[in-house]
Amino acid sequence: MGGRILGLDFGAKTVGVAVSDPLFMTAQSLETITRTSESKQRRTLARIGEIIAEYKVTQIVLGYPVNMDGSEGERCEKTRDFKEALERRFELPVILVNEQLTTVEADEILGNMEVKKQDRKKYIDKIAAAIILQDYLNNEVHYGTDYF
Repeated sequence: MGGRILGLDFGAKTVGVAVSDPLFMTAQSLETITRTSESKQRRTLARIGEIIAEYKVTQIVLGYPVNMDGSEGERCEKTRDFKEALERRFELPVILVNEQLTTVEADEILGNMEVKKQDRKKYIDKIAAAIILQDYLNNEVHYGTDYF
């Protein structure tokens, strides 16, 4: 396979970013990209491009916000649009991964680390991206499991 896998947690005004190690064993949170408006993605895509080049990314895993009942809402549509933008711009495979409860899990991790509630917003998206990517690495890369 070669290269690394990039994990993204796409939100209305932020994108949490994580990257795998070269052996696809672990996911490390990198950063949270913030934008002023949901529709302004040019700088977000430019920063993702820099990360792709720096880490020699060959594949992207994108969190897909399916509702608890399995239905798809407005966020799913926006995520699919973002997926298409990533594919067009970077010509890399983008895999959608069910991200149910990753933000809740990230918040619990930060709570266990005794990060104050008001400070968690700084970290929660990149931690969620790492959870999404680690789930993919554990289930798909190592065991070949389907997500939906």
